[in-house]
Amino acid sequence: MEPMPLPQSESPPVRLTGQRVALVGKLSSMSKRDAQQLLRQHGATVLECPDGSATLIVVGDEAVSLQATSAGEPWLDEAIRAAADAGRLEIINEPVLWQRLGMCEEDDTPGVQRLYTTAMLASLLNVSTAVIRRWQRRGLITPVREVRRLAYFDFQEVANARSIAQLLAQGMRPETLQRKLAELARFLPDAQRRLAQLSVIVEGKRLLLRQGDGLLDQGGQLHFDFDAEEARHEQPDAIVTASLPLVAPAPADEQAVVTEWEATPQELVRAAAKYEDEDECDLAAASYRMALVVGGPSAEINFRLAELLYRAGDLGAARERYYMAIELDEDFVEARANLGCLLAELGCVDLAVAAFEGALAYHADYADAHYHLAKALDDLQDGEQAEHHWRTFLTLAPDSPWASEAKARLSMDAAD
Repeated sequence: MEPMPLPQSESPPVRLTGQRVALVGKLSSMSKRDAQQLLRQHGATVLECPDGSATLIVVGDEAVSLQATSAGEPWLDEAIRAAADAGRLEIINEPVLWQRLGMCEEDDTPGVQRLYTTAMLASLLNVSTAVIRRWQRRGLITPVREVRRLAYFDFQEVANARSIAQLLAQGMRPETLQRKLAELARFLPDAQRRLAQLSVIVEGKRLLLRQGDGLLDQGGQLHFDFDAEEARHEQPDAIVTASLPLVAPAPADEQAVVTEWEATPQELVRAAAKYEDEDECDLAAASYRMALVVGGPSAEINFRLAELLYRAGDLGAARERYYMAIELDEDFVEARANLGCLLAELGCVDLAVAAFEGALAYHADYADAHYHLAKALDDLQDGEQAEHHWRTFLTLAPDSPWASEAKARLSMDAAD
């Protein structure tokens, strides 16, 4: 991924007068020389190498080597450890530095630029949205922000998880990796997050993954999926006994299998997720439906069921489930956008436009909705309105994997 340009903020820059700052490792946003010059402009004394006299160490993405070595991190020597433990030295990662200098948005600002929705992240990594949702469900990646149920992810979330999976695929023992991460977590907060991701990845008994949505194979090739067992720490609701018809492929003369469930809605949802992972769409759909029977109406379960039915090719049923999700939660903007995409696929472009406009009425900065609405308006030959949404999309998501398409479309207008 190309380094992201750093937007200017209205916040006053932080002065670093009196700070002795060292940069460790390769930075993702600019060259080390440019970063050193910027630090000097903010009053810092820049050290070529970190030592015990430093008051601030900025760690780039490439600095933390998790490969198994006996020497540990070369920049994290005893003098630096002692200074950090005594409070004379602070160690931060690169994004924190840019935030302090007023060069990028803090997590609690209202904007959502340079973050990725589920659909964008799926496109960027060339996996399905179901895979991204699976990672989120298992705690492997965590949204940095949610707006009306719509999750926004920092790319670093996925990069961290991916690097851990690559090391495991290369043969590093989980215990070794855990030990190195635990050591780094004393000084570098980002390592704590990687440690949590490691625990999710190795929770299952196997790292061998399926071909469908892709995982790790025996040869160690990474296919961007992580097959850990579903977490089971939720507190169960009152247990309800129900009969769940499991419609599995069977000879025509055999009756459908009926299994007696004594399960909570949460357990039924977990069962549905497990069936999804195994591409057992009929069983997953039956489990989701029974979860609705046992637990009552749920916008989230209807949304999951809609996505599952879409994957199974039952577009009519998926459309109705998206409608139900929106009826239960009118500001479920991702359900509105997905409904719009489905309606466009069914040829109902006018209705698709209405669905996208409905999503934007609740979340005006929803870049995906602007993108899909622009395409739908182009289909309706409404070039002027389409151009407005193409431009808005590029403003909101300049680093989106769909940005090149938007730029090409606007270039065609400029050429005309």
